[in-house]
Amino acid sequence: MNAAPHILARIAGLLAAAAPDERGALWHLAEPGRELDANLVRLPPGAEVGEHQEDVLDVLLVVLAGAGSVRAGDGQVLDLAAGAVLWLPRTSRRALAAGPDGLTYLTAHRRRPGLAIKPPSGAYEGGEEPCMLDRVCPECGRLSQDPAPVFCSRCGERFPER
Repeated sequence: MNAAPHILARIAGLLAAAAPDERGALWHLAEPGRELDANLVRLPPGAEVGEHQEDVLDVLLVVLAGAGSVRAGDGQVLDLAAGAVLWLPRTSRRALAAGPDGLTYLTAHRRRPGLAIKPPSGAYEGGEEPCMLDRVCPECGRLSQDPAPVFCSRCGERFPER
């Protein structure tokens, strides 16, 4: 049986239903069997998503409301406003900052493969592997590739202080 297209969400309704101070991922694509991930993210005025790097996936970011800026790893600053479509190539370093009216955007990228239990490699000598719970975002559950994450690259949530 072929899958049929259907409406997953109405952005205006999601934004209207969110508390005024709610930040981070307001919605994410959760359909089973999908090959795509998407997130609706809102940053309040002056909030930032610290510098980070996505090593595996290209990300498309579409600004829906508000304004802000993205600072690239080379120091270049790009102004963002409603309607801007930004390509964040894999391996690029970037940081986002919301302007005085906040910043609401939609991201889309290829779905990450799920976490899998793998047999130990030849270099592994036994015992338990290190716990990585401090690298799991408390908001959206994404495992950060950064060994000392400050902000989640998916939803923008700040990791707890270590």
